[in-house]
Amino acid sequence: MHSKRVNIIGGGLSGVECALYLADRGIDVTIYEMRPKKMTPAHKTGYLAELVCSNSLKSEEITNAHGLLKAEMKILGSTLLSFAEKHRVPGGKALVVDRERFSRDITEFTERVCNVVREEKGIDELDGIVVIAGGPLASEKITHSLKKYTGEYLYFYDAVSPIVSSESIDMDWAFMGSRYGAGEDYINCPLTKEEYYQFVEALLNAEKHIPHIKEDLFFEGCLPIEEMARRGKETLRFSLMKPVGLKIPEKFKNTFAIVQLRKENREGNMWNIVGFQTRLKIGEQKRVFRMIPCLKKAEFLRYGTIHRNTYINSPKVLDRYLKLMENVYVIG
Repeated sequence: MHSKRVNIIGGGLSGVECALYLADRGIDVTIYEMRPKKMTPAHKTGYLAELVCSNSLKSEEITNAHGLLKAEMKILGSTLLSFAEKHRVPGGKALVVDRERFSRDITEFTERVCNVVREEKGIDELDGIVVIAGGPLASEKITHSLKKYTGEYLYFYDAVSPIVSSESIDMDWAFMGSRYGAGEDYINCPLTKEEYYQFVEALLNAEKHIPHIKEDLFFEGCLPIEEMARRGKETLRFSLMKPVGLKIPEKFKNTFAIVQLRKENREGNMWNIVGFQTRLKIGEQKRVFRMIPCLKKAEFLRYGTIHRNTYINSPKVLDRYLKLMENVYVIG
């Protein structure tokens, strides 16, 4: 073993990847993870490397940043990507995984090769080399201890998409297929012009759940669907609901917009409504999303929720090695 111990605060994707990389090179590592003793607003389990918002690890095409990053991680021997391959489910050109099997398997493996302590820790409570991997859902204890050294932190509000049961999807009003011929991996739910504008109007008038939110600070790459609708009634049909790149059956020749569902697990009994991250109240989610013809009897296994994501101003406070100060690093 290496003479120095590395303490990692946070057992998310980055914390676990870091721990396994170091452990594989003979370095003594301890991960401190507060879950399941203390949960975040978005996590559902105590598993390490739990995927919160989506079960998609994004595109595998190296012509974009998502795909290029994964390609580079594979070259570096990423353990998490090997688990992702093991538990992948069909998702077109994206790397999509069965989130529960993925996280459970990683947890079992990590607990065999690393010391995992289920406690909440702050920076000043640990000696030696400390890696802060709390991520955007870090606890107040971590963010407050970080603020002493960073002087500030940044944040925005994020949301997750609903999941519906396969048995409740009416396939008489849907068809299978991926955009641009990349397989048959998505359920596509067509809407006519009239149905689309009725849906948008309902979104705009639906009641939202806004706990202690004073202003609309959202990440532009992951906007709540009702926020997208607010920016223009055509926005959805030219973005996540665009009816292009698909071989649309003749029976749906009047298709004006498309809602896509992505498989959530290997059994295919759970489907994520792609891009429908939302802060609508639960009753409103049922009312509005059941206006989509193939979801008129949808059984919701998970409702969309909103939560706060916290960040540090990395270019300002970290060096090129992600070091905050002597023996303290921040990742994730």
